Amino acid sequence: MAEFDETFDWIVVGSGAGSMASALLMKQAGKTCLILEKSSWVGGTTCKSGGVMWIPNNRYMDPGEDSLEKAVEYLDAVVPDGPDSPGTSPQRRRTYAEQAPRMLDFIVSQGVEMERGSRFWPDYYDELPGGVKTSRTVTALPFDKAELGPWADKLRQGFFELPIRLDDGMKIPFMKHSWDIKKMFAKVAFKTVVGKLTGKKWVTAGAALQGRMLKAVLDRKAAEIRVDSPVSEILVENGKALGVITVADGKPRRIGARLGVLVNAGGFSQNQAMRDQHLPGTRVEWSNGIESNNGDMHRELERVGGTLAQMDEMVGFQMTMAPGWDTDYVKPGTQSTTAKPHAIQVDQSGQRYMNEGGSYELFCETMLKHDREVPSVPSWAIMDQQYMDKYPLAGKMGVKRNLSKWIEAGWVKTGDSIEGLAAQIDVPPAALRATVDRWNGFCAKGIDEDFHRGERAYDDFLGDPFPQGTGHSLGPIDKAPYYAIAIYPGDVGTFGGVVCDVDSRVLGPGGAPIEGLYACGITTASPMGRVYPGAGASVGPSMTFGWIAAKHAAGLGNQV
Repeated sequence: MAEFDETFDWIVVGSGAGSMASALLMKQAGKTCLILEKSSWVGGTTCKSGGVMWIPNNRYMDPGEDSLEKAVEYLDAVVPDGPDSPGTSPQRRRTYAEQAPRMLDFIVSQGVEMERGSRFWPDYYDELPGGVKTSRTVTALPFDKAELGPWADKLRQGFFELPIRLDDGMKIPFMKHSWDIKKMFAKVAFKTVVGKLTGKKWVTAGAALQGRMLKAVLDRKAAEIRVDSPVSEILVENGKALGVITVADGKPRRIGARLGVLVNAGGFSQNQAMRDQHLPGTRVEWSNGIESNNGDMHRELERVGGTLAQMDEMVGFQMTMAPGWDTDYVKPGTQSTTAKPHAIQVDQSGQRYMNEGGSYELFCETMLKHDREVPSVPSWAIMDQQYMDKYPLAGKMGVKRNLSKWIEAGWVKTGDSIEGLAAQIDVPPAALRATVDRWNGFCAKGIDEDFHRGERAYDDFLGDPFPQGTGHSLGPIDKAPYYAIAIYPGDVGTFGGVVCDVDSRVLGPGGAPIEGLYACGITTASPMGRVYPGAGASVGPSMTFGWIAAKHAAGLGNQV
């Protein structure tokens, strides 16, 4: 093999949260690190996400609220093992439950300021053994990206750029119901104005996490970071990863890695050909994945001997084609739209077919599976005037002010009766009437006998925080006029990739690790298998297994 143009101890492909965690660990081990980012911005998918980490038994939870054994019990109850889910195993799940809180402690020790994401952000299957009905979530504090100096403009745009905690931001749509929320919003507005006058550039959620991680890396000189530096090839010789070929000034450049290569290059959400192969019935246009997630490293990892698995999974995130959806940086999400009272979702035959609350991953998976039997893409969210009087629509406030415009644009369908609405959305009127009547009967009883909506703490979390009558999630659809919007199975990223072991080493077809080759994040077959157990079940594992990879490559074992 030819000589290298330069050599580092550790090369990382991609600049997501797992990449930064691995770089900080390598710095503590006294090793050199190079992060190669193919886009013009640092932060990867994490930056555009909520930046939530699902970390069991973490430092911010109350004593006795959680434990390693309780977390393992929950993961084992939620995540099924089997030949179609080789990304997960009892050993990988236990490793995550053990190491995630240790990773968090390390990251905090590096100056990255975190906090509990909320005291009420339940696990998505909180009714199962080991489930937590409070919260295992962790988030970064809001961050002034002006602290990054010349790197501020290289931090990828976040979805929520205000000086506000993510948990508080999610309360804003309910401002008219609470003076406390109004006061909180007034403080945020004041801080925003002052920030603009004083040169601050506030970000929150994923951009805050990545901004803080980037600052920690820069402050400690933990890595050299190069943007606009795509990797075209992983160099493997005699079964060992030795480095990569990247591009510098338009020319190929060979870079060696003494300890190994970590690939954290995102998924394939922006590659329609790969979607058609692995996720038929889904569209690039419905995805919130970043533009650089085209699966190039999936193909390269497979070329050098990695085994791809769970490629038919995505982190579904239901969306709707509200006006401007095709140019919005973040697609109009409907995660909690149909979890609110006075709303249900039906297929194109007019039937309910799921609990409209719960996990967004399960929601979209159920929609796609049901569509194979009954046309369900799109499905229809059905609401009445009570809904429109109380709640935002697909995250959009000002419903009273904008509703007529939305109807005129064709996004919102309406009718003075259920039968009239059915005609607008081409659903059998008698079927939709029977479905609504059945739902209203459940609301009168206070129990959803078909799909048990409202029985999980997480359903309540998605529902009305100021409930009246039948509770957080149940509410009759009985006040005209009636409305409908089309719902599609969008996503925030794909969830399949190379199979790795407990040390994040990429495994070949025979199950043996490829020496010096590691992967984490959504470049891998998820260690959570085909299930999303709680908020942050992508970012938390990416950071943890990126950190584990660096520990293993540096030979640190359990010293950290």
